[in-house]
Amino acid sequence: MGLFDFIKKKKEPEYDVTNMKVTDLAEGFIFEYDLKSWVVKEVYQYDWGKNNFSKEYMIDAGDEVAYLSVAEEGELSLTVTKNVKIQKLGEGIRENISRTNKAPEIIKYDGEIYYLDEDSAGYFNDISKGTGDWEELTSFDYLDEEETKCLSITQWDDRNFDASAGVVIKEYEISNIVPGA
Repeated sequence: MGLFDFIKKKKEPEYDVTNMKVTDLAEGFIFEYDLKSWVVKEVYQYDWGKNNFSKEYMIDAGDEVAYLSVAEEGELSLTVTKNVKIQKLGEGIRENISRTNKAPEIIKYDGEIYYLDEDSAGYFNDISKGTGDWEELTSFDYLDEEETKCLSITQWDDRNFDASAGVVIKEYEISNIVPGA
């Protein structure tokens, strides 16, 4: 095998373009969801320990930006969320988590009641930057009673928090996945 053969082989995609799946997504890919075309703008990876990884994609439909989370823990788990202001999740929530290292069991947000589903410590890597830098985080994940809506609080350090809310979706809701140009 010559050098040219090695370079040629290296550039072949790691996915079947005739049978694209949500787990094949990468930066620049385009797909259909909720009657819109979305472009994957950034890709993030989470390491939850014990060989448990998940990915999150910043997606852009032109008129809105959201995040598609993809986790494979035995079965595929997908959510589409948008950032929310943590203050809207309850007064003093940031301070309480910082002080006790625990999130509330129940959060009321936007007329819905969310129940703490799990809290996980892990590491975050912005794959799109290509630096290989990992940041430590703790994630508190909530679901509504029907498990169709989700809410998440991410703690980066004692004072830095992010929050997001959205919906749990099924794989078939994402279609027409194509690689970017």
